[in-house]
Amino acid sequence: MEDVKYDVSDMPKPGMLFGLSFQHLFAMFGSTVLVPILVGINPAIALFSSGLGTLAHLTVTRYKIPAYMGSSFAYIAAMQSLMKSDGIAAVAQGAIAGGLVYLVVALIVRFAGNAWIDKVLPPIVVGPIIIVIGLSLATTAVNDVMYKNGQYNTAYLVVGLVTLFSVVLFNIFGKKIVAVIPILLGLIVGYLVAVAIGAVTGYQIVDFSGVVSAPWLQVPDWDIIFLDYSFKLYPSAILTMAPIAFVTMTEHFGHVMVLNSLTGRDFFKDPGLDHTLAGDGVAQVIAGIFGAPPVTSYGENIGVMALNKIYSVYVIAGAAVIAVGMSFIGKVSALLQSIPTPVIGGISIALFGVIAASGLKILVENQIDFDKKKNLLVSSIILVTGIGGLILQVQGLAITGVATSTIIGILLYQILPDEQ
Repeated sequence: MEDVKYDVSDMPKPGMLFGLSFQHLFAMFGSTVLVPILVGINPAIALFSSGLGTLAHLTVTRYKIPAYMGSSFAYIAAMQSLMKSDGIAAVAQGAIAGGLVYLVVALIVRFAGNAWIDKVLPPIVVGPIIIVIGLSLATTAVNDVMYKNGQYNTAYLVVGLVTLFSVVLFNIFGKKIVAVIPILLGLIVGYLVAVAIGAVTGYQIVDFSGVVSAPWLQVPDWDIIFLDYSFKLYPSAILTMAPIAFVTMTEHFGHVMVLNSLTGRDFFKDPGLDHTLAGDGVAQVIAGIFGAPPVTSYGENIGVMALNKIYSVYVIAGAAVIAVGMSFIGKVSALLQSIPTPVIGGISIALFGVIAASGLKILVENQIDFDKKKNLLVSSIILVTGIGGLILQVQGLAITGVATSTIIGILLYQILPDEQ
């Protein structure tokens, strides 16, 4: 591939390496810290676990795949519910369970091949599930833009809409790196507008007190489940979050296929799908141990590679090391936590909508025929049960939202007969 600047195993010079790694840090930064903010987890912990998880992924895949591991949006609804009912310990167990699902599937793939995956998760099941992931969070995003403490707030609405349209404009009209980091730039614009409204009107939307009092150097407030909690099993958390791993797995397959195309390699063969899945699983288990959101490979960083034609695993590793280092800067953590709700809401509207639209894209690209009753019924039931929030509760165990619709969709597809 003649236009490649640095191939997978190439290492740039130190100065260039730092700059290229920082670019990847910016690409993943907005989304990686947004997930814990939405859920109520310290973003510094997510930053730390994303870097550590990426280094673990690179190690498991023998430094052959340039993939960055960032906070996964697929688990947001489940995590928000678990944080309200059981707290961070339940979320941690759910994250670890999701990672173990990856490791089990990796073992199966190693010994049985991967042909069965397409049978369990065909496009007609995967597409609607991804739509559900996006649309199930739509109300939360819109409410964050409109309301403060349950009351309609015009200042919030202005900040939220400015943030949203900034993301859109940067994404559509931005050139080079600007087009790769529209979320981060939109967050910055929204934050500055919120500060400006406070300066002009006296109505304070941003609270800087935490930033002022925070130390420069601070160990992230880890919630290490094996050290900080007396052991208690949360079966409902495990049953709620573990099935979502099958959804993020489809995202993983897609990212590997894109990387295959970009680099001219076949990562399904070398290092092998079992290694790539195991890498994701180990990274997710690490995230759970430290009380961080589950992680997944990031399309944002693949976008950077597609733009600059630099596929070096050492650049990705550099971004991971910088992320770990930044998690120890107390003022950075406090600044992230000071981001106001309407800014998060404006970004969320764009992100959740894009997630839902990517589900539609899967259906369109695979030319799904909705004149077939099986396709129509499977997709319809997944959408209504998922967006409607159908709960399966048995003896105190509750499986909600995305997990329920995923299980129902998989079962329906296997049970209903194909039309002749």
